[in-house]
Amino acid sequence: MSASPSPRGALALLASTQLLLILDTAVVNVALPSIGEDLGSGSAGLSWVANAYLITFGGLLLLGGRAADLLGHRRLFLAGLGVLAAASAAGALAPGASTLVAARAAQGVGAALAAAAAFALLLGLFPDGPARHKALGAFAAMGGLGGVLGTVVGGVLTDLLGWRSTFWLNVLVAAVLVALAPRVLAPGGRRAARDFDLAGAFAATGGLGLVAYALVGGGESGWLSPRTLGTGGAGLALLAAFAVIETRAAAPLVPPAVLARPALRLANVLGALAQMTLFPMFFLVSLYLQSVIGHSPLGGGLGLLPLSLVVVAVAPRTGRLILRIGLIRTMTLGFVLLCAGTLWLALALTAGGTFLTTVLAPSLVLGVALPLVMVTTNVAATAEAAPEETGLASGLVNTAQQFGSVLGLAVLVAIATTRTDAATAAAQTTGFRAALLVGAAFAAVAATLSVRLRLPAPAPAPPRRDRAAEPTHGDHVGDHI
Repeated sequence: MSASPSPRGALALLASTQLLLILDTAVVNVALPSIGEDLGSGSAGLSWVANAYLITFGGLLLLGGRAADLLGHRRLFLAGLGVLAAASAAGALAPGASTLVAARAAQGVGAALAAAAAFALLLGLFPDGPARHKALGAFAAMGGLGGVLGTVVGGVLTDLLGWRSTFWLNVLVAAVLVALAPRVLAPGGRRAARDFDLAGAFAATGGLGLVAYALVGGGESGWLSPRTLGTGGAGLALLAAFAVIETRAAAPLVPPAVLARPALRLANVLGALAQMTLFPMFFLVSLYLQSVIGHSPLGGGLGLLPLSLVVVAVAPRTGRLILRIGLIRTMTLGFVLLCAGTLWLALALTAGGTFLTTVLAPSLVLGVALPLVMVTTNVAATAEAAPEETGLASGLVNTAQQFGSVLGLAVLVAIATTRTDAATAAAQTTGFRAALLVGAAFAAVAATLSVRLRLPAPAPAPPRRDRAAEPTHGDHVGDHI
């Protein structure tokens, strides 16, 4: 048997996966105008190139996390990357918009499996404590880097090689990660055979998918349109059925006892609120830089570069701050900075402004806030997870964050559009300002709630886990099943 894989190498691989998933979204967003020109698709069709990915990604994260616990974390990780690569190749070869939308939906399936399994692998590799805080900081840094790198790379590839090259980039990077994974991730095994909660899996996946569909489509067809209300209502009905199923299933997809943990519930709500502010902010700032100030798509992406550099610098140090002032204080500080930075940005926007006078300074504050809120909410949401629950914890926190992104983008873009009564720079600025003020309100609510978070004391569990883990340290890299 080969030597135990290196935890550092495993972390590098998993963080690179996070980089790929964030980079993929940013790259495709930059390429959308070129895709529309080449395939003859209108704005509605183009929106679904992005939305199809968000719907399947958000709908399958919970199922992917639980499946990783049952089938093996590394196994699901490799399967997710394989699906992502195959779907990306299909997108690169797509002859029309409908085929491309289908490929993007399949990409979301692969991304959900890979993301949930990667996060579960990280939780198994690093037990709760400073080492996990540092690892989550690396994840946050890669997320910040991926957003800007994707915008820059997407602009360069689209200009030089065409939009199809952005999909081939996914194929190449995913293939490299699949090739490296067996060398740095321990194989792990399956969990003992049990009845699989098929009814719960169907209800949860269908419910989450329909709710996501309603959220991303509400801005187009109207929040009170029959289609939006019908789809959203059907999704909520399935989620209600899921709640009932879980109380009766022999092997529930999400054991009710897990959801009964107050700290886990609040931490996931806080993670969603963070993304309800952050995700739309990136979109709105890029739009402001392009449509109001007049930057090119590449220039709009580069405008977020200082923010991302601050994220990369602060994220690895978040663990030290947690040790110094505590998890709750670090989290509250992060949300206060998120609220202050978003509020500052909203008030600074002017129709005749420049990047230096409007965006730069508040974006640096947001660059500090992002890793503080993301690392601390992830730590709090996974602190109580037992080894056999790491995939479930990963699925829950990822689902909360993904739906926070989708809901925040849908609500804030709708607010910006409602307040914009003309295509003038002044009217657009008014809409962006109104949306960002609501985003700041989300962050303020999160800051208020964060002080109420109470994590249970570590108790005597760590000595037992250390004793069991020391002889087979490599197993932490793989699966606890």
